[in-house]
Amino acid sequence: MAALAAASLTYWALKWSVSAEPQLAPVTMVDDAPADSQALVRLLGGAAVMSVVSASPSASTRFALLGVLAGGGSRGTALISVDGKPARPYKVGGLVADNLVLQSVGGRRAVLAAGANAAPELTLEMRPLPR
Repeated sequence: MAALAAASLTYWALKWSVSAEPQLAPVTMVDDAPADSQALVRLLGGAAVMSVVSASPSASTRFALLGVLAGGGSRGTALISVDGKPARPYKVGGLVADNLVLQSVGGRRAVLAAGANAAPELTLEMRPLPR
């Protein structure tokens, strides 16, 4: 009986001396970085660069159309980058920059104007899809 008790005591002493939980590497928390709109466009199969159809030279370098979500009538949204900043979604009728309003969207283009009923000042088009 004494041998059995000694064996049991030895077993539990060895079991408790070994760490019950494996040692894990320390975890470093990383702040959430802002979403990369260019990477999102590439992930969804879009072209990361656009071309400007009718614009003045200074305006053509300021705006980049990265995506369009066209709706019926005066509804829709365009993903536009202004002055090289990360792209933001703009609804039709929303102010984009410098008193330019997103007048309409359709297909792979977006039209900017001074107002909802003003003459179009700038038409942005996305680059054609690769074939």
